[in-house]
Amino acid sequence: MPPHGPRGPIAKPKNAKGTLRRLIGYLKPHRVKLALVSLCILGATLASTTGTYMLKSVVDDYLTPMANARLAGTGVDYGPFLHFLIVLMGMYLAGAAAQFIYNRLMMLVSTSTLNLLRKEMFDHMEDLPIRYFDQRTHGEIMSRYTNDTDTLREFLSQSFPQAVSSAFSLAFSLFYMVRLNIWMTLLVLALTPVMFKITATIGKKSGANFVAQQRAVGALNGYIEETIEGQRVVQVFCHEEKAKEAFSGKNEDVRVAGTRANTFASLLGPIMNNLGHITYVIIALVGAILILHDPQHASLGMLISFLPFTRQFSQPISNLSQQFNIIMQALAGAERIFELLDEPVEEDNGYVTLVRAKKDESGNIIECKERTGMWAWKHPHKADGSVTYTEWKGDVVFEDVTFGYVPEKTVLHNISLYARPGEKIAFVGSTGAGKTTITNLINRFYDIQGGKIRYDGINIEKIKKDDLRRSLGMVLQDTHLFTGTVRENIRYGRLDATDADIEKAAKIANADFFITHLPQGYDTMLTGDGANLSQGQRQLLAIARAAVADPPVLILDEATSSIDTRTEALIEKGMDGLMKGRTVFVIAHRLSTVRNSQAIMVLENGVIIERGNHEQLLEQKGKYYQLYTGMFELS
Repeated sequence: MPPHGPRGPIAKPKNAKGTLRRLIGYLKPHRVKLALVSLCILGATLASTTGTYMLKSVVDDYLTPMANARLAGTGVDYGPFLHFLIVLMGMYLAGAAAQFIYNRLMMLVSTSTLNLLRKEMFDHMEDLPIRYFDQRTHGEIMSRYTNDTDTLREFLSQSFPQAVSSAFSLAFSLFYMVRLNIWMTLLVLALTPVMFKITATIGKKSGANFVAQQRAVGALNGYIEETIEGQRVVQVFCHEEKAKEAFSGKNEDVRVAGTRANTFASLLGPIMNNLGHITYVIIALVGAILILHDPQHASLGMLISFLPFTRQFSQPISNLSQQFNIIMQALAGAERIFELLDEPVEEDNGYVTLVRAKKDESGNIIECKERTGMWAWKHPHKADGSVTYTEWKGDVVFEDVTFGYVPEKTVLHNISLYARPGEKIAFVGSTGAGKTTITNLINRFYDIQGGKIRYDGINIEKIKKDDLRRSLGMVLQDTHLFTGTVRENIRYGRLDATDADIEKAAKIANADFFITHLPQGYDTMLTGDGANLSQGQRQLLAIARAAVADPPVLILDEATSSIDTRTEALIEKGMDGLMKGRTVFVIAHRLSTVRNSQAIMVLENGVIIERGNHEQLLEQKGKYYQLYTGMFELS
């Protein structure tokens, strides 16, 4: 058979034995069902092959004597024959019932196993560090939930029982063939390798061409997707004919490769069928000769029973070959699933937590259950077992911070800065200068290699990551909205927010105006990442989401990049209200959005080359001055 599966060229696992052993571990809870499946497969196969073997008795023990009795003019008793047929029919029905039962059981086993695997994958994925997602495409991760689990489902629900059934069928067929006639069995065994040698030769050629076909299809699909996404650009520059020409070339490559692959693949069936017919004729001829020359050891019933076994013997071998390819593909898929499950989760050694707090009569901060609007860092001290509380204000300090996404390449070099509560700190600089990296370090999406970052005087490495991130509000350039209502998307910032809190946050972000004009207002359903909204409206909802979280530290990473100048002016007042009393970090290409910052950091190659407020930087007449006056443009 060609090394080609239902989804393309067969992918082989790197460690088939280890992957299979691990997969078996997921099947252990279903050991009783699997034992019953094996018994049912055994029963169904035994019923099928035994029924074929019993054709000998139908002819030799019933039909032939009954025919002779009728010719001799004696009475014919149909009772024993009818009883035999009822037994034979009952056996076939029992086999069919067993087949239904094991198919049903394997469906339950496969769906339960995949349900558990998908749950483990998703739960584990939620605990993975951001680094994992930054280093892989979303499509690559999604394929583990779709293609890989689908190949595993096919293996568990179909290939596994078929492989076991083929193995039993092969064994029983060989057993009954030997019982019927050893010499004819040896002849079948001699002819079978010839059939599979021809099959393997054709399969090899077919497999190579299928690989070429898949490459051509991949290139064609990629071009179609790229052209659809860029159709506006194609039409703007009048490149329709050029696009058609390129498509025709790639489409022709698919046609040529597909023709070659399917030519060899289509030859396989007829050749196998014709070889089966030739084998059938040869066995029939040899059987007839044996009947004529050795009637004591060969009979018509033996030949009629033996001939179906010639097909039943070769078919399981062919099935096993096909199932082997699918099994290898399924194990490769399972290996990719286990690779995700084996990814190290995000480490968190923090022990400082964020708790609701209030001040007692003496002015000391204490923990409380009720909502007071005040939060504090709960800091347990291992040395003496005492606990101290630090008010949550949003004081952020970088002390000689050095960082690189990979050890051999440093991105930030000895960054030092401080941001006091209520201050707005802006970062400007070219793409790749390190602006977003700084904000990624504040919430510990990545851990630094050198220096310290302090949050309200506490080293952030001591703060539990969940509590740290809960204390931060973040609005990204690439907004993401979930399927649900507008209200639910804003509430994502704080799940216990009331409807009044949500509407207040929307008004702060100046999103309330357009929301109230939607068909169902705040209850308007959003789908497709908010495809029914403009990019500016989507970012306004992201800002409202950050506002409802009500954090003391706010990070705006190009938060207004997709909002037009008029809309930006409308939300400035609301943003000022949101930023009042908070520490705000702003990354922006529009320098107009950072002019009122208390401090502006100009970064270049991971180093702060200039710092100061707007007026101070203009006086220095350095890089910021060049950017602001248009002498130099950000890239």
